[in-house]
Amino acid sequence: QVRLVESGGGLVQPGGSLRLSCAASGNAFSINAMGWYRQAPGKQRDMVATITSRGRTNYADSVKGRFTIATDNAKNTNYLQMNNLKPEDTAVYYCNAATDFVTSWGQGTQVTVSS
Repeated sequence: QVRLVESGGGLVQPGGSLRLSCAASGNAFSINAMGWYRQAPGKQRDMVATITSRGRTNYADSVKGRFTIATDNAKNTNYLQMNNLKPEDTAVYYCNAATDFVTSWGQGTQVTVSS
């Protein structure tokens, strides 16, 4: 069992930046990959960025060049640095962690981009 706790969401103006954090506990050593997903009202949950235990990253086309995912293995914490935020980035952002046997989700953190 892996427990995930997100933090760092909030309200930001267009063009601004936020950094989301996802702290993993429990069987964090067994995580193969972590990622961030987002869900806007009335829409499905979509992948934003993922990173494997070997550091391979993948980004949604809509965030390439603006968002960066990284993991601090010593702290069992994953980060999503979001720059040049746009109103269409507004959503609840969820952290995800996958082991060989189970996928875990955090509770979500709201990101609102508005002037």
